[in-house]
Amino acid sequence: MKHRLFVLAVGSILVASAAYAHHSFAKDFNESKSVTLDGEIVSFDMRNPHSWVYFNVKDSSGAVHKYGAEWFGLRRLQQTGVSATTFKAGDHVTVTGAPNWSATDYSVHLRTIRKDDGWSWPSGTNTARNGGRFGYGRSR
Repeated sequence: MKHRLFVLAVGSILVASAAYAHHSFAKDFNESKSVTLDGEIVSFDMRNPHSWVYFNVKDSSGAVHKYGAEWFGLRRLQQTGVSATTFKAGDHVTVTGAPNWSATDYSVHLRTIRKDDGWSWPSGTNTARNGGRFGYGRSR
């Protein structure tokens, strides 16, 4: 009996922590707005629970800010054709996303990304699986 209670308690803690870890994007990002940013890739951190694309953006005064674009997790990106080698440092990208609620936190919730070589997400071959129903192109 004690063993069952222990297993139940541990299971409850794990479920609660997983639910807390997967937060709503609306907590951090203003989903009713959209910004478009041009910049150069610094790094791509493809991982769970969310991947991050880091890129440098020059503002109107010429100052450079390092932005982070929060994206899907590892498996979901792999299913859409994105891999750890999709981005290289120095690649020029255009990112569209929901801005962070705080203007001093240089981050966005990624909605689209396009490289100068013509690669883009979501579109083309990287959304062909499942009828193109990954990401923001899917019906809600």
